[in-house]
Amino acid sequence: MDITNETIEYVGILAKLELSDEEKERAKKDMTEMLEYVGKLNELDTSAVEPMSHTFPVSNVMREDVVTNGDDKENMLKNAPERNDDAYIVPETF
Repeated sequence: MDITNETIEYVGILAKLELSDEEKERAKKDMTEMLEYVGKLNELDTSAVEPMSHTFPVSNVMREDVVTNGDDKENMLKNAPERNDDAYIVPETF
């Protein structure tokens, strides 16, 4: 694939970069080399390779959500400086 000057300018706009002519030429050369390197992957026979999203077998481990501490509301409210029935009274923020 040929990288054109227009492509380099467009990438520069997307990246919000102001490139000099020398930097544009260097970027064009680098991008061409990268695409050629990645293009080598097309030479591989991947017909027997199963598609995957991870290199390791990963699966979600689910467990039952069990409450262990229970409703200890009264004990927690003992430390409140002020309370109103079952709630803390806090200073207004507005």
